Amino acid sequence: MYPDTDEQLNYATEETIYFFTPAFHPLDNFSAHAIEVWGVLFPTVEHAYQWKKFSLTRPDIAEQILLARSPDAVKKISDPNISNQPEDWHERRVSIMEEILRVKAEQHEDVREILKKTETRRIIENSPIDNFFGGGPDGNGKNIVGELWMKIRDELSTNID
Repeated sequence: MYPDTDEQLNYATEETIYFFTPAFHPLDNFSAHAIEVWGVLFPTVEHAYQWKKFSLTRPDIAEQILLARSPDAVKKISDPNISNQPEDWHERRVSIMEEILRVKAEQHEDVREILKKTETRRIIENSPIDNFFGGGPDGNGKNIVGELWMKIRDELSTNID
């Protein structure tokens, strides 16, 4: 289902916007858009999301995440520590992600502009590995990040009108 090149993972049709790479795409959680949330400045959405996951249960891991030099480094810290996430993380993760994405849109005009340019098209995080936040390997994932971006976009366009 998924093409092999970065250019093909980021494309648009009349109905749908697909995004995943390159890392600097404004809707990507790995994009270089620093955000300030919960009184902390994070280099990327990925830093903020993973930091929040461990901030109460393992502040030592949260600190490592905050200091990580890249979103890839954040994943290398977070993934092996999944057993240290809060018991209720799966119930909270979507609302946390929504909060972070809203902050990103509020703090970055280019993100709002990209959302505006998507018009009413469906937004899909074209991740070949993430079945929950993205489209997954077969394109049938839940696409939570794409759904959240569409919700935020629709609210922004309603507030502008």
